[in-house]
Amino acid sequence: MSSRFQDLQEFITLLKARGELIEIDTPVSTELEITEITDRVSKQQGVDNKALLFTNVEGYDIPVLINALGSHERMLLALGVETYEEIQERIRFFTKPDVPSDLWGRLAMLPKLAELKNFLPKLFKGSPPCQEVVVTDPKQPMLDKLPIITCWPQDAGPFITMPVFYTKDPATGEPNAGMYRLQKYDNTTTGMHWHKHHDGSRIYENARRMGLDRIEVAAALGCSPHIVYSATAPLPPGLDEMMFAGFLHNKPVEMVSCKTVDIKVPAHSEVVIEGYVLLDEIRREGPFGDHTGYYSLADDFPVLHVTAVTHRKNPVYLTTIVGKPPQEDCYMGKATERIFLPLLKMFISEIVDMNLPWEGVFHNCVIVSIDKRFPGQAKKVMSSIWGFGQLMFSKYVIVVDSTVNVQDLSQVAWHVFNNTDPKRDTMFADGPLDILDHASPMWAYGSKMGIDATKKWATEGFNREWPDEIEMDADTKTKVQEKWSAYFAKTPAHSPAKV
Repeated sequence: MSSRFQDLQEFITLLKARGELIEIDTPVSTELEITEITDRVSKQQGVDNKALLFTNVEGYDIPVLINALGSHERMLLALGVETYEEIQERIRFFTKPDVPSDLWGRLAMLPKLAELKNFLPKLFKGSPPCQEVVVTDPKQPMLDKLPIITCWPQDAGPFITMPVFYTKDPATGEPNAGMYRLQKYDNTTTGMHWHKHHDGSRIYENARRMGLDRIEVAAALGCSPHIVYSATAPLPPGLDEMMFAGFLHNKPVEMVSCKTVDIKVPAHSEVVIEGYVLLDEIRREGPFGDHTGYYSLADDFPVLHVTAVTHRKNPVYLTTIVGKPPQEDCYMGKATERIFLPLLKMFISEIVDMNLPWEGVFHNCVIVSIDKRFPGQAKKVMSSIWGFGQLMFSKYVIVVDSTVNVQDLSQVAWHVFNNTDPKRDTMFADGPLDILDHASPMWAYGSKMGIDATKKWATEGFNREWPDEIEMDADTKTKVQEKWSAYFAKTPAHSPAKV
């Protein structure tokens, strides 16, 4: 297991110790400059791709941390594991449906059930770090004290891009955490960008149907990274994101009540924005340079009115940028792909592996390999994916055989281009799309395409002979491997690496 930590500042210390952080004390502007620096660093994808801590932000006393989760290594560090398979195994352990019928079997399950208490959020005792400083006077700097960055040239203004946003369903009282951008309008108001398909929008609509005039909200900035990730995870309905965060670190998230609203937030947050959203008020929000690599266009959204800003005495402002991949969100998306693969397999059992390529920005393309057992199974899998949670947004679904490495896009492309007949192996469907899809003929609705790149069988109407793939025999490969150095002994400076 990797090292554990309880807050962002301990994570920063861990990044320093692992050589994963660069501190920059050269003066920088929140207006585009931080974005350009971060974009260049994040696209290096190698040893020079580090988390960045800007300690000298022009006009502000608060340092800015960005790209904190922008590599596979830092993402695993944030989740407290060496590999994603560790989390997969724990998910399999807790989601096994078999309940023993005998007494001894049920008694054997008690330790498993007792462990659940380690996941439930609990109240923080004492004075919480996130409330060391409390500002409720709108005449004092509230949002104005935060180094909120303007990311891209056509952005409508500065945006808070990495908040863990807390609401509570007025119908059930159940808490919810999500990640929604906030466009800063002035010292005390922001846009409230709730996507139609997300829980925040559902709670907003529930409140409208109940005839309420407002809902209370809170945005926690600079939470521990495993909490930040949990707010983005596509959890099943009814599963508390803070419980999932507790599951990831096997330790309860400590929560505290806000000062001016009836919402609980992580006690170890760096900054908390408290406020409310009026249900009959909308305002123009955007455009915003989004994770698709295109600007999401301006539209009307609710408005957040700030009632308080609380923070540590010496907070760090955690933020991120999104744009053309790879960016920090790519690694968060890859974590989701790996972590939730066992749950997908529970419902679509023939799936062997899955790849959500960066180029598809996680909702435009899904590549799966399957253990094919009956004719037409690839098309059955396509339909299942389009009916499964947020995978319903998948615009393209590519299905290959179990022998294909779906993480190797060149190998996938080779099988697609060679193994398909466009008319026979392509399936079209209509349905919901991500609201950021600018190419669809209608907002959030359009067509989808599935490609069956599996080997075709006679029972699927294919009566020709299917050729074997070219592959050297095992004995020859072993022989060459053993003699590899000898082949190039006379020219060591030019000897190829053994493969």
